[in-house]
Amino acid sequence: MMLNRSSTMAALGAVVLVVTACSTDNGAGGSYPRDETLYTTGTQWGPPSNWNPIMNWTYATGTVGYAYETLFLYDPQEEGEIPWLAESGAWTDEDTYVVTLRDGITWEDDEPLTADDVVFTVELGQIDSVPYSNLWNWLDGVEARDETTVEFTFTEPRHQEWENWLYSNAIVPEHIWSELGEDEIVSDPNEDPVGTGPYTYADHTDERMIWAKKDDWWATEHLDLEVAPNYIVDVVTTSNENALTMLDQNEIDMSTNFLPGIDQTLDTDEHITSYYDGPPYMIPANTAWLNMNTEREPLDDADFRRAMAHAIDVEQIVAGPYSDLVEAADPTGLLPVWENYIDEDLVAEQGFSYDRDEAEALLEEAGYTDTTGDGYVETPDGDPIALDLAVPSGWTDWMEASRIISENLQEVGIDATSDTPDEAALQDARETGDFDLIINNERQISNTPWTYFDYLFRLPVEERQTTVNFGRYENEEAWELTEEFSRIPVDDRERMQEAAAELQEIHLSELPAIPLWYNGLWSQVNEGTWTNWPSADEDTPHYFPTTFRGYHQMGAILTLTEIEPAD
Repeated sequence: MMLNRSSTMAALGAVVLVVTACSTDNGAGGSYPRDETLYTTGTQWGPPSNWNPIMNWTYATGTVGYAYETLFLYDPQEEGEIPWLAESGAWTDEDTYVVTLRDGITWEDDEPLTADDVVFTVELGQIDSVPYSNLWNWLDGVEARDETTVEFTFTEPRHQEWENWLYSNAIVPEHIWSELGEDEIVSDPNEDPVGTGPYTYADHTDERMIWAKKDDWWATEHLDLEVAPNYIVDVVTTSNENALTMLDQNEIDMSTNFLPGIDQTLDTDEHITSYYDGPPYMIPANTAWLNMNTEREPLDDADFRRAMAHAIDVEQIVAGPYSDLVEAADPTGLLPVWENYIDEDLVAEQGFSYDRDEAEALLEEAGYTDTTGDGYVETPDGDPIALDLAVPSGWTDWMEASRIISENLQEVGIDATSDTPDEAALQDARETGDFDLIINNERQISNTPWTYFDYLFRLPVEERQTTVNFGRYENEEAWELTEEFSRIPVDDRERMQEAAAELQEIHLSELPAIPLWYNGLWSQVNEGTWTNWPSADEDTPHYFPTTFRGYHQMGAILTLTEIEPAD
């Protein structure tokens, strides 16, 4: 539900909330000093309605990163962990991992962060509806040895998965969250978030989310870090075109939308920049897949799915709606950062590419023919086929891509149409399996390609699939291999490559999801108010400039410690 809060902010103690005479509305709703405020947009497509870090797929932008924090960060550019709330973490024997917390960190209400908070957060995973409940399939126990030491014991150490958990999940305060019932843990909007991070909740409306800087963030003392903006105002996106206009007029500083025509703007406006100077301009952040509901006929047929893969002209999408801002994905879908894990020989043998004749031949060979003369094939049993491809309304790049894909499928005789529900409705349909086809890029760049295969093959299929395997594909062998992958130590690259090759073989033969393109880490900045943004240049920071969920703990929070006020 939508929460009602007063638009007048109460005093928040140590939080900086003074509005000076130099304040401007700046078109984003509300008055904050322009030279102290970072305006962002791109990840909030509806009114902010929850600040629950456990609900890691719907929380308001900044909930994790600005307010709640993780034990470690992970820097994908350097492929290494950064101790954060934790001062250190190490395997002390084959089945035991020990975390040592930094001393002196406090929650926003001045209660100390202790080992008990970590234990409590981890034990929340014993609730089935908590996203990391599967952790307890292989975690035996967690214990606070003292105020700052936490010991984890495992029935089977899943090194890949554990390293990922350490930076992906925020720690919550036991003294507050222990008052919630099991259902509330994942459903309570947590309208008064109490975290350890550099910002605190200030205000929100249907159109914006506002965070205000604290003056006693622990990282200032421990790591000599300080976030630069006193306020962050995240503006709810109404359309990609509107975001481009606001960026051009310096009404927002950083847009994490796809912005149509941004390539021309980047080439002509010296104040607007991105990570790279030329195409594709953005860091590849995730793979955009065509997810097919394998519980529905004929999408339950691997032969039909392979025909679809050959029917889709991804280069038409890359050159069309994206103007070469993205690159076509490898048939495996593995991101460029994982190129050393791609089995090139296997791809050459079993990969796919756009080939209309091949698509039509595969359909005919599998028994999909046009028996009615309407131009569209029927199933081998003679049943009509009519598929809907759904993408969120307002996502203009995906809307155009969906149109192209639908037309590509029609050209080979598959009746497919494009649908554009609002984002909330599409999310519900995606989670409940009430769809035919969707485009999705939910699983992001990470510390390990294990997360990619976990997205494709995770079992069991639940009533609601909130984060993975939206196509509801069931393959016990693939899931067992994925679990084996998770047990490989993160420094054993040879075994990781072998496991990745086995999983690629299943993926390429079964195609439970069709990789389309590498979605960019959309990030365009106007340097009129803030400068020293990350880029590929050697003399600038290298962290991710984004507000994507899950990316603050991949170094994006450090971007806020590097940017500087413009002269």
